[in-house]
Amino acid sequence: MSTVIAQTRFSVLDRSRTREGHGSPQALRDTVAFAREAESLGYHRFWVSEHHSVPGVAGSAPTVLAAAVAAATTRIRVGTGGVMLPNHQPLVVAEQFGVLESLFPGRIDMGLGRSVGFTGGIRKALGRGKEDAGDFTAQLAELLGYFTGDQSAHPQVHARPAEGLRVPAFVLATGAGAQVAAEAGLPLVIAAVRGEDAMLRAVEEYRDAFRPSAWGERPYVVLSGTVAVAETTQEARRILLPEAWSTAYSRTHGEFPPLISAEKVLTLSMTDRERTLFDEALRGQLHGTEDEVTDGLEKIIGRSGADEYLVTTSTYDRGAMLDSYRRLARITA
Repeated sequence: MSTVIAQTRFSVLDRSRTREGHGSPQALRDTVAFAREAESLGYHRFWVSEHHSVPGVAGSAPTVLAAAVAAATTRIRVGTGGVMLPNHQPLVVAEQFGVLESLFPGRIDMGLGRSVGFTGGIRKALGRGKEDAGDFTAQLAELLGYFTGDQSAHPQVHARPAEGLRVPAFVLATGAGAQVAAEAGLPLVIAAVRGEDAMLRAVEEYRDAFRPSAWGERPYVVLSGTVAVAETTQEARRILLPEAWSTAYSRTHGEFPPLISAEKVLTLSMTDRERTLFDEALRGQLHGTEDEVTDGLEKIIGRSGADEYLVTTSTYDRGAMLDSYRRLARITA
């Protein structure tokens, strides 16, 4: 193992993707089973996500699912990647994580994002608007204040049992969101959604602007991305096809569908627009044999100086996905 990889933690984010022929209840049970496997393979954290009214994602209540994951495991850290803070009242989020930390002390992470509902209808159902994402900095300060006991937005209001507990908080960000993490003195979780160079610039700006806080004395960077490992490069690429097609479909139809098999993706007739989006979704994804992925990880971790890599791979074939994570664990353990 390379020195760069040996010094980096590797963790898992599972979005509880639904699959054609397998409904949401099965997807959630698969997530819990996957967490046990990730723990046995030595991954550092296991995080779950928040999506509302999305046909292809079963994970709508991340703190509830995190409780199930934590109950099914014994050592791995468990958290959210993330709770979308603008969708919720900070008091309720603090209470939920206070309960989680009380039940599973020393194992809970609080990953927080600034996105709001995917569509206008979802935002209306949640009682939120696009403008709520602009209040993320204030919402974050209020939430953290419930743990320290010094929040001032609502005098004499206390979050029980959160107050006095210290649940590690992380900011999920793209671009400008990195500045929020820096100013709050929190770890940054970032993906290359706008390209690798843009991500690396955001990481550099985060480190330059970081202010030590009660939550962190130094910058901490978690890169997030897909990693697919297989016996051959072609097999690894096939793992990526279902998610790439789902992404292309979402951008042309407005919703993420359940994943379909790689074999079915290869038989699809795509419009020019769909083909372009499909190819874009595949571009830049880290995949290949163990040697190829090792080389790719060394390069991106070396360029970014990341402290941790959060792997987000999902696909229709659960066997191929689990084999990929096992191969990755051999590289990184």
